[in-house]
Amino acid sequence: MSASYRLFRLPRLLLSRLLTSSASPNPSPSPNPKPTYPKTLKATINALFKESDPDKLAAGFISASSSPRFRCRHRIYEVSVRRLAGAGRRDAVEAVLESQKLFPSDLSHEGFAVRIISLYGKVGMPSHAAATFDQLPALGCPRTVKSLNALLTAYADACDFDSLSVAFEEIPRKDPSIVPDIYSYNILIRALCEKSDLDAALDVLTLMEKCEIEPNLISFNTLLNGFYKNQRFSEAEKIWSLMRENNVAPDVKSFNTKLRGLIIDGKATEAVELVQKMKEDGLKPDTSSFNTLIRGHITDGNLEEAKKVYLDLVMNDCAPNKGTYEALVPSLCDSGDLDLAVRCCFDSMSRRCFMDAAVLQALVDALVKASREEDATKLVELGRKNRYSRKSLRIPEKCSAT
Repeated sequence: MSASYRLFRLPRLLLSRLLTSSASPNPSPSPNPKPTYPKTLKATINALFKESDPDKLAAGFISASSSPRFRCRHRIYEVSVRRLAGAGRRDAVEAVLESQKLFPSDLSHEGFAVRIISLYGKVGMPSHAAATFDQLPALGCPRTVKSLNALLTAYADACDFDSLSVAFEEIPRKDPSIVPDIYSYNILIRALCEKSDLDAALDVLTLMEKCEIEPNLISFNTLLNGFYKNQRFSEAEKIWSLMRENNVAPDVKSFNTKLRGLIIDGKATEAVELVQKMKEDGLKPDTSSFNTLIRGHITDGNLEEAKKVYLDLVMNDCAPNKGTYEALVPSLCDSGDLDLAVRCCFDSMSRRCFMDAAVLQALVDALVKASREEDATKLVELGRKNRYSRKSLRIPEKCSAT
């Protein structure tokens, strides 16, 4: 048996099952036919986007991917793989991605292999990503730091931080031609921060210095986020000093991270002062900056200040988003400011910022309780015209029955 046959035997068996199994729990004697799709590329992709049956989606995808033009379309890969994983069909994910290894002309370019590795990581299958990385030389694909970074990212996306650390150390040791770059180190820092091993994350800077790699803004922003998130505020301030020493200028994300830290620490006043400092330093606060202030004022029980920040957000040419409305509307309902709450809801839908249905339902309930059934009905009707179902958004039964 040849090596190539052993490599692809499992996916082919999976594909055979996909093409012959029934989608129902109790399959009938007649197998599902192989799905047929229109011949044009656009129509084929649209049909795959609309396919709801996981078996037919996987089989149709594999059939369509025989076209080189199809294999150039990245989005259909990610959408299909995520949908199959969401349906609990890891076997179908494997069949789809392993079938892509049958195209040697594509695999001669590392970018195509990187896509496969990355997709395995995004759906929580890091062992398959690692197996793909190991197979690359046999598949005739060059293996450089790009595929290493894809593997590290796959481990990070799957929260397999221990395997990530091992791969970071062992792969370059076994293959000296693969040398970690700034992206590799930033992935490692991110993983250690998400693991809450902040001391080790900070030590990565020392390792980078030994390897003559300078940390960049992403390195420091990742560290800032990790230290503030874990409420190690005094140590986070040291990160700012390290940024100055390395001549790395902070950006809006840097300040937003500190803003969140100040709010966590209950220092809303200092957070307001920090936003003002951002403006003085020539940095424009963004929607995330204002959302953080809104949440901070609400946590402090200062709704009036939160409302002022909301108005400032618009005046500063920032667009409110889902987080803005979901932070503000519940407090407006609790305080009885239903007029502004209703305006916020109408504004959110006009901006296509769809809040969770529970937030809208709470406002509908408050309007009905305040004998404002007409406003409640208008809000529900607008919700119907958008994406809210009758089950998720409705007039309370005792009102609708009268």
